Amino acid sequence: MALRVGMVSLGCAKNQVDAERMLYKIEEAGYQLVGDAALSDIVIINTCGFIESAKQEAIETILEFAALKGEGRIKKIVITGCLAERYREEVSKLIPEADAVVGIGCNGDIVSVLERIEQGETVQAFGEKDALSLTDERVQTTLSFFSYLKIAEGCDNCCSYCAIPSIRGRFRSVPMETLIAEAEKLAGNGVRELILIAQDTTRYGTDIYGKPMLPELLKKLCGIDSLKWIRVLYCYPERVTDELLDVIAGEDKIVKYMDLPIQHCDGEILRRMNRSGDEASLRKLIARIREKVPGIILRTTIMTGFPGETDEQFERLAEFVNDMEFDRLGCFAFSAEEGTAAADMDGQLDEDVKEHRAEVIMDQQMLITVRKNGELVGKTIEVVTEGFDRYGECYFGRSAGDAPEIDGKIFFTSPGKRQVPGKFLKIKITDMMDYDLIGEVCDESSK
Repeated sequence: MALRVGMVSLGCAKNQVDAERMLYKIEEAGYQLVGDAALSDIVIINTCGFIESAKQEAIETILEFAALKGEGRIKKIVITGCLAERYREEVSKLIPEADAVVGIGCNGDIVSVLERIEQGETVQAFGEKDALSLTDERVQTTLSFFSYLKIAEGCDNCCSYCAIPSIRGRFRSVPMETLIAEAEKLAGNGVRELILIAQDTTRYGTDIYGKPMLPELLKKLCGIDSLKWIRVLYCYPERVTDELLDVIAGEDKIVKYMDLPIQHCDGEILRRMNRSGDEASLRKLIARIREKVPGIILRTTIMTGFPGETDEQFERLAEFVNDMEFDRLGCFAFSAEEGTAAADMDGQLDEDVKEHRAEVIMDQQMLITVRKNGELVGKTIEVVTEGFDRYGECYFGRSAGDAPEIDGKIFFTSPGKRQVPGKFLKIKITDMMDYDLIGEVCDESSK
């Protein structure tokens, strides 16, 4: 009987795509994939190691499965992903229950790793970061109607607070013809929403074509008939061009949504972050985006408590966020990551100060969100069904203005008619609750 293999993938969607590629190899080798990792013989924990909170989540997850192994409920533990890549020796030493620690450069060797630990070996496998495959087949782990398309790996931006370049290596784009073929296959399997991801999607193509090619890629993807929504995440502010905005505005399939992580607005803080721009340039950029793509939903990420951030600089950031009225916003306290330039900078702030500032920004954003959501009450919007909430006894889904897993939900009733995941519906919004909306079916989309 085939051994059962379960996977827990933590962190971002980019890591999830890596997990899907490993799962395909594992299934092709004859192992049985199980959805509940606690019921497996071998569990693979595909970790995130980006910031302290992600590392803590990874360690807690590993320890949970180590306890199950100690009880004899699972046989083997394999640790992959960013934590394994970043803390190679430390993971092996601190977690003796791990039968294998595998860096991203050896993801392609996952079947060999499983075979070796079956024979009783303890494996440490690390290779060159560039060896991580960007083109292998995948087992789709998202809901059937949407999938991620990773268009590049690694990062060359080298922000002073970020460990990603040291974990994931240099920026490298996937050839366009490969991406189109992958997207066509996903669409052929029932995917209606395609979400483009990379550490910096707006840099796509610069390394292999000599210029940014995201606009051209988007236009080609729009030619795939069965795709309905195309979404772009992780756009770097300084590389948002008029050409890109014109494509987003002009193509019906591209949802009018942009993820634009700005981190801060103060020019001096941005310089110390090794990022470009200042408050004036950001205000100009955001105005230009909204002018060229009317009604666009703007999402951003803010960081508080960067080394040396003064009270005045924070107050300026809070005022900027209030003025810009972003539709979606996440705020995180600065995390001093080992090996980054920012971790050794003067002016490190107390944790409580950093956290308090993040809470202030999120409280402020909540007021903006509540007001914006209130403006939607009484309107009808298109929603894709994701599932049924047994506790609320209603369905839930997302609008084009909501990315999966990071934005809000729309909960709705459908009296007398059963709905299935992937169904596009017209929902009349009747109420709201903080970040989420409440509504009822009033019509079904014709597409």
